[in-house]
Amino acid sequence: MNITEKILSEKVGYQVSPGEIIEADVDLAMSHDGTSPPAIKTFEKVADKVWDSEKIAIVFDHNVPANTIGSAEFQKVTRDFIKKHGITHHYINGEGICHQVLPEKGLVEPGKLIVGADSHTCTYGAFGAFSTGMGATDIAMVYATGKTWFMVPESIKINVEGKLNNLTSKDIVLNIIGEIGIAGATYKTAEFCGETIDKLDVASRMTITNMAIEMGAKNGIMEPNKETLEYVTKRTGKKENELNIKRSDKDTEYYKEYYFNIDEIEEQISCPHDVDNVKSISAVEGTSIDQGVIGSCTNGRLIDLKQAADILKGHKVHEDVRLIILPASREIYLQAIEKGYIETFVESGAIVCNPGCGPCLGAHMGVLSEGETSISTTNRNFKGRMGDSNSSVYLANSKVVAASAIKGYIEKPENI
Repeated sequence: MNITEKILSEKVGYQVSPGEIIEADVDLAMSHDGTSPPAIKTFEKVADKVWDSEKIAIVFDHNVPANTIGSAEFQKVTRDFIKKHGITHHYINGEGICHQVLPEKGLVEPGKLIVGADSHTCTYGAFGAFSTGMGATDIAMVYATGKTWFMVPESIKINVEGKLNNLTSKDIVLNIIGEIGIAGATYKTAEFCGETIDKLDVASRMTITNMAIEMGAKNGIMEPNKETLEYVTKRTGKKENELNIKRSDKDTEYYKEYYFNIDEIEEQISCPHDVDNVKSISAVEGTSIDQGVIGSCTNGRLIDLKQAADILKGHKVHEDVRLIILPASREIYLQAIEKGYIETFVESGAIVCNPGCGPCLGAHMGVLSEGETSISTTNRNFKGRMGDSNSSVYLANSKVVAASAIKGYIEKPENI
C-alpha cells in the first residue's frame, strides 16, 4: 500500500482499495474569508453546533484587510461564527495565508486527514498528510459531522532525480506539470519521491505539493524527510515517535510512474493561459512585463524572499514595472525584516504588502488592467486570473521574477 491508502485505511478501520467509496473521519477542517460565509450558510441549515471546535481552523487571507464592503461583510459573518461556536484555531488579523499558517501553528502532522475549502489544501501533503480541497457545501457538512466521503484515488508515482544547481522547486513542479498536463493526474494521488525530493527543505517541498492540484490531482504527498520531521516536532511539541508517520511499501503498485531528471533543464516558465503551457526561460526571455509578484501559498516563504533579495540588492525595479512582494505569513515577514530582506525590497522600489493572497486571485493589492502582463511566483495563470480578462500572467520562481522586475522584461537571474 502507498501512503495515501494507509492513511485512508486507518481512518475507516479497514484496508481500502482505489476506486472504493469511503466515509472517513476528518482530523482538521479549514476555511478562509472567501469560503467560510457560504459554508456557514449551509451549515446553519443542517446543524446547531460544530462537531469539534478544536478541529476547525479559519483564516483570513484572501482580502486582508477587507478591500470592499462585500469583503467586510463576509469577514463579519465569519467572526460571528467563530465567537458563537468557540472556534479555537482562528487566524483573522493578518497572521498570513492559510497554507503557511496552519503548519506554522502545529496543526499539520504526518498521517492526518485534512480538508479545506481551498483547492491548494493539497500543500499539507509535504508533511506526509492526506490533504485535499473541497467546496464550501462539503466543508459545511464536515463542520457539522466531522466526516466526509472520498473515492479512494489511484496513485501516480513521480520520481525526481538530479541536482538543483541554480534551479528551485518551482522549476521542478512546473517541469512536471508541463509534462503531465493540467488534467493528467485528475483525481489521482501524486506521490513525489526520488533523491532530489528527499533532499529538499520544507519550504521547497510545500511548493511542489501545493501545485499538485494544477495537474488535476486529488492530493499531493511525500514521505516526510528528516528536516520535515524536525519542523513538525518543533511546531507540535511532539517527539518523532509520537507522530503517525506513513511510508509506502516497496512493492506498492502504481497506476503510472513518471521519471524526471532536472540536471539539464533551465528555469521553467508557465506561459499564458494554462499552467501546463511550460517553456524554458530561453524561449520567452525578453517578453515585456508591467508587474511582478513575489508571494502566495506557493512561493511566499523565507527562502523565496531571500532569493529575490539576493537578486534585487543594489538594483532598482524598472520604472515601468510594479514589483509587489507579500510574505506568506507574519512570522516570515518578521524574519525577513530581521534578515534585512524587507529593507532591500523597499530600497529597490518594490511595494511590500502585508501577508495575504491578494493579487494571486486578482482580488487585492495588485490587479492587472487590460493588456498588462505580470510575471509571478503564484500558482495559476488562467485567463483573467489576476485581473482583466485581456491581461496575461507568466509563472516563475522568485529569482526570475526579481530579475525580470529589474530589467522590465523576462530575464535570466544570472544576467543581473
